[in-house]
Amino acid sequence: MTTATTTGARVEIIDLSASYGRTRVLDGVRLTVEPGGWLAVIGPNGSGKSTLLRCALGLHTHDGMVRIDGVPAAGMPRRERARQVAYAPQSPVLPEAVSTRDYVLLGRTPHRALLAAPRASDRRVVADVMERLEIGDLADRQLRTLSGGEQQRAVLARALAQQPRVLLLDEPTAALDLGHAQQVLDLVDGLRRQDGLTVLSSLHDLTLAGQYADRLALLSAGRVAAEGPPDEVLTAAALRTHYGARAEVVRGPDGPAVLPVR
Repeated sequence: MTTATTTGARVEIIDLSASYGRTRVLDGVRLTVEPGGWLAVIGPNGSGKSTLLRCALGLHTHDGMVRIDGVPAAGMPRRERARQVAYAPQSPVLPEAVSTRDYVLLGRTPHRALLAAPRASDRRVVADVMERLEIGDLADRQLRTLSGGEQQRAVLARALAQQPRVLLLDEPTAALDLGHAQQVLDLVDGLRRQDGLTVLSSLHDLTLAGQYADRLALLSAGRVAAEGPPDEVLTAAALRTHYGARAEVVRGPDGPAVLPVR
């Protein structure tokens, strides 16, 4: 895929706490993602995964600090932050009467002068990423007419069109079948390995998390219960303690796989 000549940034989350009203959902979270690394945040429902990503992007009020290559994210001008960090939410608000191509083109906005029309280079980036995500033939379709899985890929395409140094993904495979889920994660992993893209994601599917991310962080009740390589974090004991699940963890060549047990 056509990419800018950049490398991934170091992301530091320092003593991050956040609440909804009087309910504390994150409490003193400390995590670091090295340039070109992929940290997948896992945990049971309600553990604070999505809130953590929203805080990292500055979309939710929080205590503590998020730094991008040592610079506090909260102090970055909005356009500069958009050149550094892209975000693909799990449940985006999709505009009406907008074609898929024009929606993905919005990802190029931080790279253009204010009110400037898309350039040929912008259109090349957009066409390339849409082809890679197999939505090129949907370019002229209105975004709202797409299936849930197609919309999910369009949201990811918009984020990748920003050509960011850091990619935040909130449950990127939630609306996808297994084949398209693997396709999306293969693309993200390829960008990470080829161009040094730094990835911070939440993932519900523990097997996919264990096989694609190089590190996992297990959130439980708003705190980091475990953090490290997938083989160390995904254990039967951890799944029993934090998920209340009966499961075996099978070690494979590409990482651990989680098998539920009756």
